[in-house]
Amino acid sequence: MDDKQVFALDIGTHSVTGIILQSENDKHTVVDYIVKKHPERVMIDGQIHHIEEVAKSITEVKEALELKNGPLEKVCVAAAGRSLKTVTASATMNIIQNPITNKETIKHLELSAVLEAKNNLSDHESEGNFSNFYCVGYSVLHYKIDDENIGSLLEQSGSLAKVEIIATFLPKVVIDSLLSALAKAQLTMDSLTLEPIAAIHVLIPESMRRLNVALVDIGAGTSDIAITNSGTVVAYGMVPIAGDEITEAISDAFLLDFPVAEELKQQIVNVGQANVVDILGNESTITYSELVKNTSTSVEKLATSIAKEIIDLNGRPPKAVMLIGGGSQTPEITSVLAEKLALPKNRVAIRKVDAIQSINHTTPIPQGPDFITPIGIGIIAKKSPINYISLKVNQSVVRMFEINKLTIGDCLVQAGVEINKLYGKPGIAAMVTLNENEITLPGGPGEAPGIYINQEKASIDTFVKSGDEIEITKGQDGQPPIITLEELVGPIPEVIIYFNHIPYTLKPTYYVNNMKKQKNYYIQDRDSIEVVVPTTVKDFFTLVSTDELPEEKDFEIYINENLINLGVGKTKIYVNDQPVSLDYKLKNNDTLTIIPKKEVTVKMVLEAIQKEYYHTMTVFFDNKFITIRQPKLIVKRDHEELYEEDIIYPEDHLAIEEIQQNDFIFQDVFRYVDIDLTGKNGKFTLMKNEQPTTFYERISEGDKLSIVWH
Repeated sequence: MDDKQVFALDIGTHSVTGIILQSENDKHTVVDYIVKKHPERVMIDGQIHHIEEVAKSITEVKEALELKNGPLEKVCVAAAGRSLKTVTASATMNIIQNPITNKETIKHLELSAVLEAKNNLSDHESEGNFSNFYCVGYSVLHYKIDDENIGSLLEQSGSLAKVEIIATFLPKVVIDSLLSALAKAQLTMDSLTLEPIAAIHVLIPESMRRLNVALVDIGAGTSDIAITNSGTVVAYGMVPIAGDEITEAISDAFLLDFPVAEELKQQIVNVGQANVVDILGNESTITYSELVKNTSTSVEKLATSIAKEIIDLNGRPPKAVMLIGGGSQTPEITSVLAEKLALPKNRVAIRKVDAIQSINHTTPIPQGPDFITPIGIGIIAKKSPINYISLKVNQSVVRMFEINKLTIGDCLVQAGVEINKLYGKPGIAAMVTLNENEITLPGGPGEAPGIYINQEKASIDTFVKSGDEIEITKGQDGQPPIITLEELVGPIPEVIIYFNHIPYTLKPTYYVNNMKKQKNYYIQDRDSIEVVVPTTVKDFFTLVSTDELPEEKDFEIYINENLINLGVGKTKIYVNDQPVSLDYKLKNNDTLTIIPKKEVTVKMVLEAIQKEYYHTMTVFFDNKFITIRQPKLIVKRDHEELYEEDIIYPEDHLAIEEIQQNDFIFQDVFRYVDIDLTGKNGKFTLMKNEQPTTFYERISEGDKLSIVWH
């Protein structure tokens, strides 16, 4: 075999296919091939169960090809898609007061879910040894906030962020058993790939791999599924139903031995009808329509299983479905599967060798869909082989198969690094009291882990190569809350009002632990904070103005133990010329006016209760009106006698008594008049209504009084 030729093996469940492929100028020619059936069931679900028997089949294929092509020492092989393990898992992150602000954090959360899937798989199948599985890909099923689906986790508020993923793993035992079988056949592994990757590589041009396509390899016992999107394989799956299900239906319907039923199926698919003899010796001709009728239930079951797995893996129907493998020739499988996926019939198609554009079709080779994978293994062997690389993660050696281009994130998963546990802890919270309400101020978020490759700063998505040294360090813990009074309370709009034609600004006053502070004061743990914001007329006089607080209460006193509301002591408050109360909330540009209250006297009290302090009388004296008076009442406050001009205070207790009235006499007049004695000789006569009288003579309203000097 010359340097331009490749020896490839497709080790299947029922047979081994070997081909010699020659490549030149991106064109490939199948130089030779051979198919060898296993003598018994030596492989189950893609994994070698009897290494010796498989090695014998490989040896027979190798030796047969060596007869024409010379010694064969190296071989290109593929791990079966059905050997992959697909697991769903999730990871959560507390985002209370710390929303996710960058895509790196989301990637860390996704990788935590992948590691959880790997650990779950390891616990279930390999007693907790997570190194027994290689992750070959994962895709996100759902992002959630507080268990509600959401399109993106960026900048979302809530309590708990969650990501649900589906991840696919290749068991290490599959590779180990494959290597052992090759070694027993005197072969070494030249390159390794995955069967779905090999098929996709030759069927879908690189420029078209961004499309969301499902590749289904329907074999004998299983149907292997791979989903492509954005230029790579994003998910793998398998259903334990395939071509044998249809063969068994044919066997049951027409009373045929299983191998005869298998040959019948292939002949009718290729020719349209076949003559058979059943187990009772009856000979008959079976047509394609009869075959379809008798296998419809099984085809329905197969299509339903495949469609469900595709939806589970992809989350929705793909843009198209490609069918390969011997079981893909099942009658009507394309139309039934298209119906199950709600796709047009021309979006589900069987792909045969003639679909491989880079193959020279000048030499006679099998054209069926079951020959695509062997050719794909040979073509991809030199172009995109899976390399086995070794690198270090935190000084520990990690070995991986480079199925896709590997990133630091892939290495951390393989090394079992729980990246979500390497985030710094949130800073210690502060407990404060704001206006008698207890508040918890959360500390700052912990920093993301530090990621380095070969001592240079890197990220989860940084690509790696063999020999790289990766270091991941714990993120710094968050700081205690650093927040000012103004930041805690938030912006409070200032209000300007006018009082006595002077503008005043109503702005908040901050007190911390009973001490006045500026708004840029940094809050400390256990601070007791009071924010006083003047908003009412009362607040203005209490907090802003130096004027006394207007007295708004009614003037109430007690007279002879009876409550009397005088009302006269109330200060008048006006805003924009409208009367208001002390509780009125001031607005920007309001004009405040205060009309002071009056002092309350005894006279005002008596007027309010419609009583007169004096009994009065008007008389004429020397032809002039004179009003004379005498008290009618005695007013006392705590045994102190009060007079008309004395000041009364709120809540005073007054005692008012009426006193016995005496008659007015002539002598009373002299308290209200001034008598000029100049030039008088001291002799006089008192006259009342032009009649002589005495000082003690009773007088009445309107009397004419005088003094006649002699």
